[in-house]
Amino acid sequence: MKPLMLQGHERAITQIKYNREGDLLFSSAKDNAPNVWFALNGERLGSYMGHQGVVWCFDVNWETTRFLTGAGDNSLRLWDVSNGKEIGKVETGTSVRTCMFSYSSNTAVFSTDKRMNTNCEIHIIDVRNADASLVNQDPIMRIPVDGSKVTSILWGPLDETVISGHEDGKITMWDLKMGKEVHSVHDHAASINDLQFNKDGTHFVSASKDCTAKLFDTDTLECLKTYKTERPVNSAALSPIMDHVVLGGGQEAMEVTTTSTRVGKFDARFFHLVFEEEFGRVKGHFGPINSLAFHPDGKSYASGGEDGFTRVHTFDPSYFEYQFDY
Repeated sequence: MKPLMLQGHERAITQIKYNREGDLLFSSAKDNAPNVWFALNGERLGSYMGHQGVVWCFDVNWETTRFLTGAGDNSLRLWDVSNGKEIGKVETGTSVRTCMFSYSSNTAVFSTDKRMNTNCEIHIIDVRNADASLVNQDPIMRIPVDGSKVTSILWGPLDETVISGHEDGKITMWDLKMGKEVHSVHDHAASINDLQFNKDGTHFVSASKDCTAKLFDTDTLECLKTYKTERPVNSAALSPIMDHVVLGGGQEAMEVTTTSTRVGKFDARFFHLVFEEEFGRVKGHFGPINSLAFHPDGKSYASGGEDGFTRVHTFDPSYFEYQFDY
């Protein structure tokens, strides 16, 4: 399973994501220019130039025509995927930590960081006819978040709710008609680093600093399964064709010196979705894995690491033939 090595960033990867068709792979990092690549051969198509700080999050819409980025320069920017030109931007008081298009791509959600005099907020904006005037438009909805800041976000079914993961380990569902919290669970003991849906959106997996990933029911937020490791989990992704979940993470070098003599443990780890058993590991990164994504066809996956590399792994035939002993 020899990977494609994509090197287009000078600093640590913050997020990677495929478009719906799976022909393009997008990546962002702690440098200021997200990249887009051909998923098949790893050729870089281009970069989106304009941010002045770390790009924490991004999303690409259903038709792969628009690209949304949130960054530490206190801005959210909307781009044309095909030519890399900025369509419009929203200026914020603090860093934009999460962002995501709705399923219709008519609206988008993003959240801002909590600072000394500024609370974390969730914003819903209209991006249908976005242009340079976007900077002056008021959001459709602004939801103040009391307490712990939002660290990851998902749109709920039919664009009626938003699901947010928080720094204190809480997962919250927000009703967008009422603009308030309707349900929350606190199954994690530390910060939630990532939330990702399964193929049909009925379940999602969370990755947490408490060394676990958990599977949740989207409608009820009931915790169904737990996948345990001995290191912080930065990202987790669900296979679209197999009952498999892949986890990535690892201790940062700064923390290794104070908590443990074991350096490393930067493998991508595969668990069975139902039985919660680990059945495989893939090595390669020289630092913690910060983001994981399965290809939409389930035949490969990509990982982005603190080392600045994105690695695309195509599965061997033996992966699909592997059988669990029930």
